[in-house]
Amino acid sequence: MSRPPFGFGPGDRPDDEPGDEPDPTDPFGLGQLSELFGGGDIMSVMSKMSAWRGGPVNWDLATEVAEKAARDGDRAVSSAERQEVEEACRLADLWLDPVTTLPAGGGSATAWTRTGWLSSTLPAWRTLVDPVAERVVAAMSGALEQGLSGEGGLGGLTGELPEGLPPEMAAMLANLGGAGGMAGLGEAMKGVMGQVGGMVFGMQVGQALGALAGEVVGGTDVGLPLSEAGRPVLLPAGVKAFGEGLGIDDGEVRLYLALREQAHQRLFKHVPWLRSHLFDAVDAYARGIEVDPQAIERAVGSFDPSDPESLQRAMGEGMFELQPTEAQQAALARLETALALVEGWVDAVVESASGQLPHAVQLRETVRRRRASGGPAEQTFAALVGLQLRPRRLREAAALWAEVAAARGTEGRDALWDHPDLLPGPSDLDDPAGFVGAAGTDWDAGLAALESGEVGDAPDDGAVDGPDEDPPVGSS
Repeated sequence: MSRPPFGFGPGDRPDDEPGDEPDPTDPFGLGQLSELFGGGDIMSVMSKMSAWRGGPVNWDLATEVAEKAARDGDRAVSSAERQEVEEACRLADLWLDPVTTLPAGGGSATAWTRTGWLSSTLPAWRTLVDPVAERVVAAMSGALEQGLSGEGGLGGLTGELPEGLPPEMAAMLANLGGAGGMAGLGEAMKGVMGQVGGMVFGMQVGQALGALAGEVVGGTDVGLPLSEAGRPVLLPAGVKAFGEGLGIDDGEVRLYLALREQAHQRLFKHVPWLRSHLFDAVDAYARGIEVDPQAIERAVGSFDPSDPESLQRAMGEGMFELQPTEAQQAALARLETALALVEGWVDAVVESASGQLPHAVQLRETVRRRRASGGPAEQTFAALVGLQLRPRRLREAAALWAEVAAARGTEGRDALWDHPDLLPGPSDLDDPAGFVGAAGTDWDAGLAALESGEVGDAPDDGAVDGPDEDPPVGSS
């Protein structure tokens, strides 16, 4: 039997044994959601589920699922751990001062629990996920409604309930249809199925963020400004888990991760256009989404109310496969380049600042592998909508920033963040030396133009675009 995606169905609960058959009275697996919604029978769960009207993702469900996962093994931060985080971040700022012209963020360091990280970053995740989910759910809901009202759908069924249904299933469908019988059932199911997309995304987002909360070490792990800019954050539990098996003193691991956190915070605090640029790239990706309606219609058309497993099979047969478009590819390239430049700059700056640490090289390589080979950020977004936040070109970007620093000094390197038109593009990552020594490259003139309010007509070589290219996330 095929299993549905996103964690629904038998075999996902701890007390399930291999080979357990699905409950025929609960084909949607809604019994698993009962506890999250405060208990109650399946019908009450469906009522609460369908009551969500807050957007394409059921964030009530997402929050419940994520918090439940984050609480597993979570614990309060002790006063000693809070002091260790504050001291590590304070020392990290002192070590960073000589190696970058970007000043300290100025915010006080914070030690978060896993649930604290989750609650504090949820608004940013909502901004990132909603635009993508909106396009997918709209396409899905339209196809579901068409499939349910067409020939062979629930809307075309009349008369009595199909024979052979288990008594409990028949009773549930009869209650749902009410006095209208199967015709009423078809109309009711349209409304219920209109909420399926939000429920699916809500469950998926919750599971992904709950798992991510158990892996992150700070506020900037995913390369995006998810929390207040300039306010460094470390998760003591995450820092400890990161250092397990490395054979390195906990204090050294903590200080190295604090250096990375503080470097990120300086960048996000003092490069005001960077946050909107990164989030706008995700929004541009969302606007380019095109879902194959025929694939969804085929899946919906296979749904048979007398065969509970048909919905499970339909959900496992490509309902949510997204077809990449040129616009999406461009948005992804833009996002990937920006992430690589951010992570490469942090990598280069921290390398300069961490020379006193005995295991700096080992820690640097551990972080690089974690970020470049598919860390928690990539897994989260890939599971949600196929959007990867992996900076695949981190090493090339770090090498480029090192070349720029060697040629122009720390001030010249950091000045490139003054405007997106000054930043390297994808082709420059292939040839750092060429970017540094290219004929006609006049950064001083470019900076002078910026200071005078005249941005030059830079050639379109694929460099990071300015924040005005796309409207802000959530704008119409």
